[in-house]
Amino acid sequence: MKKVILALTIAVFFAPFAKAQVSDVLDGVYVKEHVPARKPVPYHHLREADMMWSKKIWRMLDLREKINHPLYYPTAKMDDRYSLIDLLIYGVESEGLVVYNTSDDEFTTPMTSKEIDDNFGVKVDTVYIDNEETGGQDMKVIDNPRTTSEVTRLLIKEVWYFDKQRAMLEVRIVGLCPIRMYEKQATVVETAPDEGEGEEKELTAKQIFWVYFPSARPLLANHEVFNSNSDSERRTFDDIFFKRRFSSYIYQETNVYDNRRIGEFKYGLDALTESDNIKDFVFKFEHDLWEY
Repeated sequence: MKKVILALTIAVFFAPFAKAQVSDVLDGVYVKEHVPARKPVPYHHLREADMMWSKKIWRMLDLREKINHPLYYPTAKMDDRYSLIDLLIYGVESEGLVVYNTSDDEFTTPMTSKEIDDNFGVKVDTVYIDNEETGGQDMKVIDNPRTTSEVTRLLIKEVWYFDKQRAMLEVRIVGLCPIRMYEKQATVVETAPDEGEGEEKELTAKQIFWVYFPSARPLLANHEVFNSNSDSERRTFDDIFFKRRFSSYIYQETNVYDNRRIGEFKYGLDALTESDNIKDFVFKFEHDLWEY
């Protein structure tokens, strides 16, 4: 009994020193307090009577473009940094963020973590490998983990509108949809005899989930992205979207033909030209409202 009391006394005595030792470890020279406490910039109040004109537009981001790299990297968690897809999944698993099924883009059916893993192809496969000692085959179970680095595209749903009360053309992002690009199959391509053989990979696109952007803004505003110029002046994910610091092209607009995508009736350079025509229409609409 005396030994137990002595052990408890020693543990209570040294506990504060143990905590102090852990808290003294700091990967840097100061404690970051600003970004974790940040709140999203609030939207301006908007009445239905003030919305003179509006247009829904879908944009596609290629995260492999250099300006979009802060949304794609790091591909694995690094100190206090996340990629956008890793941050959204963290929000679903730890912060109560609700994401929605990709059967539509109107945020009607919530998704579970299991359904997200299914879209990532997370499963357990059983394969048989040759056993050189017995001459037979042994069964081996292989886990296919979640590979978030395959998310190389991002679909954005937004609304452009003209607020006649403030006499401004503005835009608000409504939803985000990460898109996974993964290898569907590999085909052998015949080459010249002196060049050997190569493989041509066919990639397929898979929408992971839709997230309602206004509900995700508090999470995005509390996590920073990399700044190549200064580690002490980093932006947040919310800054990237709110200040439009990304590169994209118009993928779709509302239309009478079931909101068909540009890629359904235009291809190649013609599709890019149609995308620019929609962008030019929005610009000219605002321009024509003024007299000079």
